[in-house]
Amino acid sequence: MNSALTIPRRTFLRGLGAAVALPMLDAMIPVKALAGAIAKKSPTRMAFLFVPNGAHMPDWTPAADGADFDLPYILQPLQPHKNELLVLSGLAQDKGRSNADGGGDHARSAGSWLTCTQPLKSEGSQIRVGISADQMAAHVAGKETRFGSLELGLEPGRQGGKCDTGYSCAYSNNISWRNESTPMTREINPRLVFERLFSNELPKEQGEVAKRRALYKKSILDFVLDDAKSLSAKVGGRDKQKLDEYLTSIREIEKRVEEAEKIVASADTSVAAGYEVPESIPESYEEHARLMCDMMVLAFQSDVTRVCTFMLANEGSNRSYRNIGVSDGHHSLSHHQGDHAKQMKIREINRFHIRQFAYVLNRLRSIPEGDGTLLDHSMIVYGGGLADGDRHDHDNLPLLLAGRGGGTILPGRHIRYAPETPMANLLVGMLGRMGANVDSFGDSTGTLRGLEG
Repeated sequence: MNSALTIPRRTFLRGLGAAVALPMLDAMIPVKALAGAIAKKSPTRMAFLFVPNGAHMPDWTPAADGADFDLPYILQPLQPHKNELLVLSGLAQDKGRSNADGGGDHARSAGSWLTCTQPLKSEGSQIRVGISADQMAAHVAGKETRFGSLELGLEPGRQGGKCDTGYSCAYSNNISWRNESTPMTREINPRLVFERLFSNELPKEQGEVAKRRALYKKSILDFVLDDAKSLSAKVGGRDKQKLDEYLTSIREIEKRVEEAEKIVASADTSVAAGYEVPESIPESYEEHARLMCDMMVLAFQSDVTRVCTFMLANEGSNRSYRNIGVSDGHHSLSHHQGDHAKQMKIREINRFHIRQFAYVLNRLRSIPEGDGTLLDHSMIVYGGGLADGDRHDHDNLPLLLAGRGGGTILPGRHIRYAPETPMANLLVGMLGRMGANVDSFGDSTGTLRGLEG
């Protein structure tokens, strides 16, 4: 490395309409700190990946506790990541229960998942729940990044009207809440997420770049090429390689977004998916999911945000998964009433979603950062607000926690907590690791013990 060069962590490659943040480079760390302080310079990231309609718990829960456990059928795609994973059993979300409010378990399970607050039963403008844990973290971590948080999804969803037994659709279609009455609306269009991450904040320039890119078939990287060449000439060999790999990954994702836009969805796509597919959305659910996963990883790698939520489907979604041989709607199947055939289809959907989670972990683990990888410096929660979807169980939730939280978490274990341990306790512990220290959150009774080993 050129020892005379030190560049700020908040450096961007800039050009007309473009602002590409950089990954962590050696040149961002003072030479005197290289021997022992790199790990301290790596920020901790937090993400929540949400899946709806519960899980087939017999094929989700490991039989043994501790480190000596086998991954059951649904979790087997995570085998390469077993040592980077905690399976958390026994956690409950009491505020997803009726508590005298009657039906509406699906809406409550999503609305309470990260707020740990009882959603107000309302179909109209009087929605009320509580600030979500991701937004509490964003309030602190966002002071250091371009964006406080990133909210992603795969299905469109209304913010008003009734979706579940007297509850507003806002509860079913959002897990991130800025405050008690304002959900953080998800973005489902990969193109719009890409533009948000890599465009500057000047609307006039953004419009000009969009026209040029469409006319001359240019990449957004073409507009920062001079800046990139200049930086590459100044940094050391390892940083040159990091920069080249990072820019290559951006271009590959950009190409995939472009390819998705070229493919016109087949006439029966809306029927297969259970809703009308918007323009620019990949026809393949799996490609759509993985594009959004890659956006999240790029956002973490470039440190434009340290907080993300990602809904793999809206709560109560009746999407079918014909790509894995399941033509029935997911929500319909979740009300299986003990039917074995339906339960087997549910576990296939569960396993398919887990494959997308494994893709995220593989991408995070493949990116070196500081004294480890991007996954080492992350806390990635995967799961939902229901256990068995037929009974609408809000206890013993299907929850996974991946990553080492910057060295504060010891993964590779199945931890079984006492029944009715609040999920809020997990969120209290995670918030503390993000620098958003709280004594309590929602219905928490303290911080969740045992994560550190």
